[in-house]
Amino acid sequence: MFIEPTQEQGAAFFTNPPAGPVVMLNLLRFRDVADYSRSPDLAPDHAISGADAYNRYAKHALPFIEEAGARVLFDGQGHAMFIGPTDETWHRVLLVEHRSAEAFLGFARNKAYLAGIGHRTAALADSRLLPMSARTS
Repeated sequence: MFIEPTQEQGAAFFTNPPAGPVVMLNLLRFRDVADYSRSPDLAPDHAISGADAYNRYAKHALPFIEEAGARVLFDGQGHAMFIGPTDETWHRVLLVEHRSAEAFLGFARNKAYLAGIGHRTAALADSRLLPMSARTS
């Protein structure tokens, strides 16, 4: 289960950031029922699905994404794996383009944005976040 980067992963990304725009590939697998135990202040009055919790996160995060000069390039549903492990499924796939690694860091450290990140944590059973940049040659 991978929900947040390790300290080593964060340090590696920001010590040697990709040059230019960075597109973040998000692969998301949701919990059947959202787990708000780490953010009880954000918990709704009744149980909701992980997908619904992620929708709450996305609604909260979008203004901060746009404020940081980033944009959602793709937001879609995952399907059965065509090449890869057949037991690995992803419910939602996003591509988010940030102007730079530094701009992404500014977004990720925004205190107002972080106030709602508990919806993401509650929603996810597993995830992957792969930074990508354009080939230079």
